[in-house]
This record gives sequence, C-alpha cells and structure tokens, in this order.
Amino acid sequence: MFTSILNSGEVSLSMSEAGLCVIAAILLGLVIGWVYMACGSYSKNFVVTLVMLPVLIQIVIMMVNGNLGTGVAVLGAFSLIRFRSVPGSSREIVNIFFSMAVGLAAGTGYLTFALFITAVVCLVQLALYKSGFGEKKNGEKLLKIVIPENLDYETVFDDIFGAFTKTAELERVKTTNLGSMYELDYRVFLKEPGMEKEMLDEIRCRNGNLTVVCGRTIGGREEL
Repeated sequence: MFTSILNSGEVSLSMSEAGLCVIAAILLGLVIGWVYMACGSYSKNFVVTLVMLPVLIQIVIMMVNGNLGTGVAVLGAFSLIRFRSVPGSSREIVNIFFSMAVGLAAGTGYLTFALFITAVVCLVQLALYKSGFGEKKNGEKLLKIVIPENLDYETVFDDIFGAFTKTAELERVKTTNLGSMYELDYRVFLKEPGMEKEMLDEIRCRNGNLTVVCGRTIGGREEL
C-alpha cells in the first residue's frame, strides 16, 4: 500500500525528489504545530520547533542514505541534544517523537505513509482533548481553612462536610501566628458545584470568620 518515491537502488538523489520530501515535511510539520496549539497551552518557540523538526529529521535521513556509520553518529548527536535539554512535559515529549516519526517517514520517501500517520495521530489527539478524556472531575476542590487553637481540627467541620461534600480528606495541618492558629488543607469533592458558597459561609461561621480559601485542584507537571 505504502511505497517510497525514492529509488533505493540509486545513490544519487534528484532535486525534484528532495524538494517534494522537504515540502511534504514542512506542510506536515505545520499540521502538527496547529494541532498542538489547538490542544492546550503552548509557547511560540516550542510550536516552531515542532514545525521545523520533521524537515530537519527528513534532511538527516536523506544524508545518511543507508550508511551505518553515519547513522550511529547521528543517533549519538541526538542523544547528546536530548540530555543537554531541559526535561519537558509528557505532552511535549510525545509531540516531539510524533514530529520525528513524520520526519523519518518523509526522509525515506514514504510520503503517503507520513500523511497517513499525521492524520491518524492528529485526529486521535484532537478527539482525546475535546472529549475531556483523563480530566479530573469538576467537583474536586482544594480547601484551606484557618481556625483558632481552641477548636478540635479533627472533628470541627465533620457535619459541614457531611452536608456539602461526598468526600473530605485532611491532607495537612500547620500551626501559624506563633502557634495560636491552625491552618488546615483539605481535598474535598462537592456534591453539587453550586453548593460551594453556602459551604464557605457555614465554615466562616464555625471558624470565627477567619481565612477560608477554596480553589481548583492543580495537576502536577508530568516530566519525562
């Protein structure tokens, strides 16, 4: 089904074949960059890298042209660049490998296959992002409460959490203000999103109108 436009029996490379592979790599790199921008936060430098990576990989593969020694040297150069770079998020690393795979396909002349894998991976990436696959549930909140030292922090809010939350987990207790107050960190899951204000009002009445902070949970940056 997939055939290369390059003649493997020839050492020389025509200008038309090289130009077609370069143009295809650039266009597919633009598609990869656009999909990356459509699927979350991004930086200009990284998007430009995704666009340029396929054509650079394609040029390197064409220059190697089946030479084992040159191929090993190129792999060594890539590993040096990888370990000299700052660790990236899992999303960034996946898209870098995606761009490299497209560049490899274009460099070996399999332009139809390069187009095919670009279309499939981009569609899957867009579908997963738009569907919310893997997202945390909306009702999960981080709750920070300050209480005076005379209150029993282990049970003081049990009735309130029972009325407004499905689960409430005390994650950290910290003394503050020279030990005269406790700062409590909870991870709670609300029964209904609209109940947040009513719950905070009840907590304020219980803790003497001291500081109460409620916010969304923040996922950690997953690095590879």
